[in-house]
Amino acid sequence: MKTSASFLAAITALLLASAPAHADLIDLQWDSSGRFEKTTSVDPGKFAEICGKLSKGQAIGWSFKAESAMNFNIHYHEGKKVEFPAKADGLITAEGKLVVGVDQHYCWMWTNQTDKASALTVTLQK
Repeated sequence: MKTSASFLAAITALLLASAPAHADLIDLQWDSSGRFEKTTSVDPGKFAEICGKLSKGQAIGWSFKAESAMNFNIHYHEGKKVEFPAKADGLITAEGKLVVGVDQHYCWMWTNQTDKASALTVTLQK
């Protein structure tokens, strides 16, 4: 059976379009000094997310620097509701401090809305 190139191209495009979006999900693991550092690349239209369990009253200093502007947030889930202690769009660099309000899994998340991959360097400190 002979298959045309245009048919194969159409099938390939369909498979790529239906593939799940790749996201970089990173588990927050503190080093012995209470620090977490990570450099990763965020593909166009994708996101990177660093998540970990935090306890009420903890204060976490955070900073990041990206090659391209990113949409950024810190969030946690309460059932179906999402709470955002921090949220901003179009940032290349930022820093702040999260004072944990409730025992919960918190996530730092960056979304790349550009058309090229962007390096992202993140530092968190207890």
